[in-house]
Amino acid sequence: MSHTFTLGIEEEFQIIDPETRQLRSHVQQILADGRIVLKEHLKAEMHQSVVELGTEICPDIHCARQQVIALRSGLAEIAARRGLLIASAGTHPFSHWTDQLITADERYATILKDMQQIARINLIFGLHVHVGIPDREEAIDIMNQARYFLPHIYALSVNSPFWLGRNTGLKAYRQMIFERFPRTGIPDAFESLSEYEDYLKLLVSTNCIDNAKKIWWDIRLHPFFDTIEFRICDAQSRVDDTIALAAIMQAVVMKLHKLRRQNITFRSYPRRLIDENRWRASRYGLDGKLIDFGRKVEVDERELLHEMLEFIAPEMNELGSFGELRHIETIMAEGTGADRQLALWERTQDLKGLVDHIVEETYANLAVPRRALVAV
Repeated sequence: MSHTFTLGIEEEFQIIDPETRQLRSHVQQILADGRIVLKEHLKAEMHQSVVELGTEICPDIHCARQQVIALRSGLAEIAARRGLLIASAGTHPFSHWTDQLITADERYATILKDMQQIARINLIFGLHVHVGIPDREEAIDIMNQARYFLPHIYALSVNSPFWLGRNTGLKAYRQMIFERFPRTGIPDAFESLSEYEDYLKLLVSTNCIDNAKKIWWDIRLHPFFDTIEFRICDAQSRVDDTIALAAIMQAVVMKLHKLRRQNITFRSYPRRLIDENRWRASRYGLDGKLIDFGRKVEVDERELLHEMLEFIAPEMNELGSFGELRHIETIMAEGTGADRQLALWERTQDLKGLVDHIVEETYANLAVPRRALVAV
């Protein structure tokens, strides 16, 4: 589709054993069962306890919501046939990576050969959102500017406070695992599309990578699709949170695109500065302070988020995302997925109960029979 600002959403899910609440390496059976119903929307990942769902190209946020609900519902029903559950969060509260099987696939075999234990440890779950923009020269410029907003969006998405049975003290530990990979995190700014393409060619010609998909930045110009892909967010337990985050990303791209067409450029900040805010978002989520680089002061995260929402509110209204704008206000008032996990942990100190909580939120609003919720 040539239409600008289309959406594509990819969610990575945990496959859960309802008795132990552990991750179950069962993706091959789910793929076999789901091939007819979910077709190309269903994909394996490196670990067999991970399964990915990807929507079609969606013209608007309402289509995206319908697709996410339909795909989650289909996956939940397929899992139920095998006596399993699905869950969506950036990490599993206590399952260990050493217990998980690796998917038999040439691509993953190559990554394992290159990355070794770094790849085996990478038992994490993310939300990736593609925003369509056909002009790739414009897209590089917009990507440069959109980097500034990544920590703000990240703070709204934090949903991985636990790792291997421990409260990490961070609201989002997933990125701490993933950034051990090369070519991750906030990218540098590129002066032009040609500079970006020259960089890719250099990496391929020097055998750093065999294709551009092995660049895993928090935001990237997708090598094969005409999209800007946001990759920084943890997987979201609730459908409403996934859709609201996608709506923000869509509106940010639209806003920066509009400004560019008016010869107005949002300032592009160095990676080293954005990284400071990225760390704060990971550590504190909505409860910390980010740096306002223009004013050179610390500002409460919620205050900066209100400024961002005011900045993109006209675009969200134009895109029909007013309901999602209201939901972001709800997240800021009531907390993120990490906040909800931590609140439950403080009350119960029950890791299995945390898994039940994540499962219940994952299944909320889905068209799935209650029998599928065998662990809750």
